[in-house]
Amino acid sequence: MKVLVIEDNDILRSNVVKYLEIKWHSADGYDSFEWATYKIMTENYDIVILDLGLGSTEWDGLDICREVREKGNTIPILMLTARTLTPQKIEGLESGADDYMTKPFDYEELLARLKTLIRRDHSLKGDVFKIGKDITIKVEEMKVEQNGNDIHLSKLEFNLLLHLAQNKWRALTKEEITEKVWGEIDMFQESRTLDIYIWYLRKKLGKDVVDTVRWVWYIMN
Repeated sequence: MKVLVIEDNDILRSNVVKYLEIKWHSADGYDSFEWATYKIMTENYDIVILDLGLGSTEWDGLDICREVREKGNTIPILMLTARTLTPQKIEGLESGADDYMTKPFDYEELLARLKTLIRRDHSLKGDVFKIGKDITIKVEEMKVEQNGNDIHLSKLEFNLLLHLAQNKWRALTKEEITEKVWGEIDMFQESRTLDIYIWYLRKKLGKDVVDTVRWVWYIMN
């Protein structure tokens, strides 16, 4: 297992690398966009810890996520940032990050989240989910097809649809969905955000793709 840490704070980067080397597996640390993109695309890392800021360059973590995903690389990315507002977190996830932690953070929680992302990545690769007769989710390719046509979904829309498909026929509470898809919970804000993203899925895939149960649960048909 090999971890790539992209963080422009020398002390924090060094501490994260040392902690991971002691507690888990080997880790490399770099501080710039140029090194980050090159290393992600050319070397065999299992997961990336990425600072959103990277203030030493004109590019930041959002740009790196977009660049990597546009090139078709699906490596798990955990984003670190001091930005705590929900819209900022959504922007990070939409750019291609798989999880999001705000600074300061607990190192044990960081390690636990990394392990969870690795397990999820390994368990889902190659999986294909069917929804009804016409919708297919191809996990490794991060593609959704309806009646043979590609449906463009954002990263958050894809993750939400996948979580619903994995729990098909279960009535899922808003709290459960937001925790699994968005991570850290600001329930008032993210409950409203969830409703908006459900509306996005219905608009793109049909209004009957997800049912609302008593305004508290969602269930996939």
